[in-house]
Amino acid sequence: MKITRENINELNAVLKVKVEKTDYEEKVENVLKDYRKKATIKGFRPGMVPIGLVKKMYGRAVKIDEINKCVTENIQKYLTDEKIEILGDPLAKTDEQENIDFDARDEFDFSFELGLTPSIELGISQKNKVPFYSIAIDEKMKNDYISNYTRRYGELSKAEVTKEKDILKGKIEALDNNGSLVADGPANDFSSLAVDIIKDEEIKKSFIGLKVNESVDFDIKKAFPNDNEIAGLLKKKKEEVEGIEGNFRFTVSEITRFHPAEIGKELFDKIYGEGVVNNEEEFATKIEGEIAASLKTESDFKLMQDIKKLTIDKTDFQLPDDFLKRWLLKVNEKTTAEQIDKEFDSFRSDLKWQLIKNKVAKENEIKITGEELQKEAENITRIQFRQYGLFYATDEQIANYGKETLKREEDAKRIADKILDDKVIGILKDVVKIEEKSVTAEEFNKLFE
Repeated sequence: MKITRENINELNAVLKVKVEKTDYEEKVENVLKDYRKKATIKGFRPGMVPIGLVKKMYGRAVKIDEINKCVTENIQKYLTDEKIEILGDPLAKTDEQENIDFDARDEFDFSFELGLTPSIELGISQKNKVPFYSIAIDEKMKNDYISNYTRRYGELSKAEVTKEKDILKGKIEALDNNGSLVADGPANDFSSLAVDIIKDEEIKKSFIGLKVNESVDFDIKKAFPNDNEIAGLLKKKKEEVEGIEGNFRFTVSEITRFHPAEIGKELFDKIYGEGVVNNEEEFATKIEGEIAASLKTESDFKLMQDIKKLTIDKTDFQLPDDFLKRWLLKVNEKTTAEQIDKEFDSFRSDLKWQLIKNKVAKENEIKITGEELQKEAENITRIQFRQYGLFYATDEQIANYGKETLKREEDAKRIADKILDDKVIGILKDVVKIEEKSVTAEEFNKLFE
């Protein structure tokens, strides 16, 4: 097989591939012999089908398949041997292949378009300043953090008279214009609603002060303008409640009230485990540490975004856009050319970052070890556990959960990508000049608007 490369420009090239009969003939014969051994054809014993018949039935398809395999393998070997870095995959010129007569010919010429990886020189230096936003901790953050804990570990209890924050269970039934129950009308014997989500203030007031077995009549559409809420009350699908309006009667069967946990030793033990935090002063210190860690994570994320964007904007190189659009159209069969055009800027930006990242990783010989993968998987697990209030999960439990995560190929790849991103950003931090800037939480949030 002969392969030659013709450069169109710095970003595009064409591979010319000449396939001769000797490149594929033996492989085709071997496949057909294997077919003969396994073929089950009426009138012939297994393994005794004439090879001529096998060739007649399967020869053309096997020939095409083996030629394609041969071409693919040799192109990949050629690109590796010649150290040619490409974007996407080689694209066969379909107009040439459509006219090939595989029955009449033994030698074939193919052409493949290549999108070449551009040379890259980082365009950032110490002249480029990137802000690191240090978010100030305020009293509202502390109070909100404490409130989240007291609510997370709070309890529900039965109440006798309804208040604004209560949850009510009971029967809901449709009424006619005269205030009488509608026979076979929309109803639910086991409805549930939270008083404070009622949208109309006058209707909300009418639900406050009720006792078990007492009823209240109300306009369901005024109280709950959203069909999803009405569907939940009546235990129906959203499409089934479209057009439902008018008055309904709610009869209370149970009143439930939420009580936040009291701040004290019992709460501290539930959050952190027994004996870790012993008084409110230690609790306040712990809270500040958690807030600081959370805010630093947000600040680091913003810094990473800003360094990434600056590097992409300042590192000027071109991509073979037309080739990439054709390649995207081929590998995404359900996508139209219009959709690719619409989303191409985002794709180009992601690809530019990937190429920059690969360059930095290669030049700095960045490696990712199994230990690093396990450690990052454990860090992600700890964050997930904390979100569910599991602050005192053991190191062994977290390690085992991390190992299970890494067994899933997609999760393992995502974690490896994050580690690589972090390492590359760590290197780029030393290339630019980081300037710390103190901001309030409100000012920080506005940066994302």
